[in-house]
Amino acid sequence: MTAAEIVANALAEDVGTGDVTTELCVPADRRAIARFIAREHAVLAGVQLLPLLYDDVEISAANGSLLKPGDEIAIVRGSARQLLTRERVSLNFLQHLSGIATLARKFVDAVAGTKCRVLDTRKTTPGLRQLEKDAARAGGATNHRMGLYDAVLIKNNHITAAGGVRAALEAARAAHLPVEIEVRTRAELDEALACGAKSLLLDNLTPAMASEWIAHIAGRATVELSGGITLENARAYAEGGADFISSGAITHSAQAVDIHCRLELA
Repeated sequence: MTAAEIVANALAEDVGTGDVTTELCVPADRRAIARFIAREHAVLAGVQLLPLLYDDVEISAANGSLLKPGDEIAIVRGSARQLLTRERVSLNFLQHLSGIATLARKFVDAVAGTKCRVLDTRKTTPGLRQLEKDAARAGGATNHRMGLYDAVLIKNNHITAAGGVRAALEAARAAHLPVEIEVRTRAELDEALACGAKSLLLDNLTPAMASEWIAHIAGRATVELSGGITLENARAYAEGGADFISSGAITHSAQAVDIHCRLELA
């Protein structure tokens, strides 16, 4: 789904047959200016959607910008009715996506100075994946696979259903796509390495266990750590030698940023 389609769906959901309050209270010929202003420290995301919502947009801050309270994000001009009718949808996108970018930046900052990169996941809001992954990237995270179609990620249930680590890896090579495999035990880890696995996912290990496993891997494959990774422990995992840490919280648990829309008559 394109950004334009997502915006159109959001407007259709909110406006329905018409914004009755605005149409009753605001003269059709009235012109206005709306200013989008940050009310807290944040990382901006979603500003690219404003031109899809308004005809006359002046963007003051780019996606990825560090915002502080009072910073102006954008100015939009036009029919007062249009500005009022589309205010909530605009803020929903800006607040939600900036929340994701802000949380992503916190994870990135937590591992700064290590070789570790922060990955997002597929734990996104249905229908909003592209926007949410764009927001994670604006915050400095690296996008993992977009869906089930662009990379192979063999997880524990795939291994069980395939009949083992070797069977799953050998079958996956036919796709000619990047292949990553989750290993749950040291036996599975050694089997995956013996089969030529170059990308490993280690899930739900403590930082100490992860460090021990990474030392055993000794650079034979890249390592992603996932499961139970928080802002508080991210650095401990990164310092253990991980190439990547991934956190679904970046997209599924980010708190919306406080952004205000202030209307002025033109």
